[in-house]
Amino acid sequence: MISHALAAQLAPLLTWTPANGDRFYIPRPEITDSIFMVSDMVVELVTQKGESRFHFNGTVEWALDSVESNGVVWLPREDQLRELLGDYFLSLDSSAGGFVVTVSGPGRAYHTEPELDAADAYARALLYVRGAVRTPQPAQVVPQAR
Repeated sequence: MISHALAAQLAPLLTWTPANGDRFYIPRPEITDSIFMVSDMVVELVTQKGESRFHFNGTVEWALDSVESNGVVWLPREDQLRELLGDYFLSLDSSAGGFVVTVSGPGRAYHTEPELDAADAYARALLYVRGAVRTPQPAQVVPQAR
């Protein structure tokens, strides 16, 4: 799953239309570690006396009745990140240090640094494609006067 930090960096660069199965977090200190999923139906696992049952409820959350969609941070899935890369996406490779995504631009090919999670590698590539990351330009050799 994409890290909270990368999701927060991507948030201002993306337009999100929430759909079933999408995950998000609420950037409030008391609940920032909780991950929520958009769903039409909530299923609660209840275990009593060693037996598990599924309860189908309208809602099981505590006193959080609603939150504005612009007050949450989307945690795009790996497939969603790959789709957002579109035609820029060239490859996902596994290396000793993790996963590396290669994109075709804009401007030139770009390889992410290895990431332990493929979703984070996709996110770093998307940051580059959307212009939030710049690669260093090759050093210019300036001839010295003699």
